[in-house]
Amino acid sequence: MSKAYKKLGRRLRLGVIGGGPASFIGSIHRSSATMHEEFDVVAGVFSSNPERSIAAGRSMGIARPYGDPDALFAGEAAADEPIDALAIMTPNNSHYELSCRALDAGFNVFCEKPLTMTEDESADLVKRVKASGKRYCVAYGYSGYAMVRQAREMVAQGVIGDITMVQSNYVQGHLAELTESELAGSNWHMKPELAGPSLILGDIATHSYHLTSYVAGMEASSLSADVTALVDGRTADDYCGILLRYPNNARGIFWVTQAAAGGVHGLSFTIYGTKGGLEWHQEQPNELTVRPIDKPAYVLTKGGKGLSGAGERVSHVAIGHPEGYREAFANLYYDFASNIVDDLTGETPEPLSLWNPTVQDGAYGMAFVYAAVRSRDNDGEWEPLRDLT
Repeated sequence: MSKAYKKLGRRLRLGVIGGGPASFIGSIHRSSATMHEEFDVVAGVFSSNPERSIAAGRSMGIARPYGDPDALFAGEAAADEPIDALAIMTPNNSHYELSCRALDAGFNVFCEKPLTMTEDESADLVKRVKASGKRYCVAYGYSGYAMVRQAREMVAQGVIGDITMVQSNYVQGHLAELTESELAGSNWHMKPELAGPSLILGDIATHSYHLTSYVAGMEASSLSADVTALVDGRTADDYCGILLRYPNNARGIFWVTQAAAGGVHGLSFTIYGTKGGLEWHQEQPNELTVRPIDKPAYVLTKGGKGLSGAGERVSHVAIGHPEGYREAFANLYYDFASNIVDDLTGETPEPLSLWNPTVQDGAYGMAFVYAAVRSRDNDGEWEPLRDLT
């Protein structure tokens, strides 16, 4: 029985904006939100075309499909049983406005990354979330993997000592050539006015930054970035190589691209400290390699022996049964729901349920993006990351 049903006698009600039937990320959100039976998707806007939006919602069995966001906010304000939370998966330039409207309406928010389009918007949104008292989760889905959370807890417990080096690779190949949608001008990700100042930074480099910061437990203080487009004819950035410095004198390096011919996904991190290291690859997500300084390396397995509470909590099926991207995403909704239920019932949240990416994490990501943009525009000069929280 879900926590929501056990405590409230019902599942939480979720509305969504964006992510129509043909959208990859839309189906990920909807199925992940309902995987642990904490949410029902009851309302939504699924297209910028009002008729298509309502038709799409009806085809998916959504109880209250709306033609546009205005109709959704008005309809839910008048509903006998309004939504408890709103999931936003629209183009990047609308995240800030929709988040503000959702908070003003009294909804908890689950929003796609990047958080906003500007640093000022991010700083303002952090303040608005704090003032609202509502939960705000940013869709850094890789932080929901059991072995990522295991790694974070091991770092926090001092298993690998003080962090000295951080590395993340995120090497994709789906943009190794100009795409049809790119040539036709129909891919909004390629348009700075909709996606932000850099495709590669906002689309996937923010995942590398959040993932390493999440596990290492610290944010970078400055960076030097080489950000460019490597595919002939492309105007949007498809490559970045970034050096990072941390407040404790640790160093980091990112290699992130969507233009590696033959590349599949290639997200990984390696983190070293004074007592050893940790290594994780998203294409083999159920294993975490531990490299002690004075013992042979060993592998921890999802659902297996030797896991901490953080790793065990989000391992939902027995060892030998893999859990992947959708399940990791579902863990974010699992914690999001748990926190909302605790707020509604006045209970104290379980500490590990608070490990979701927050609005502050989203703001750290925007500080990273804009520091890298400034560095790119100044031929790789070292740039500080601004505190937007």
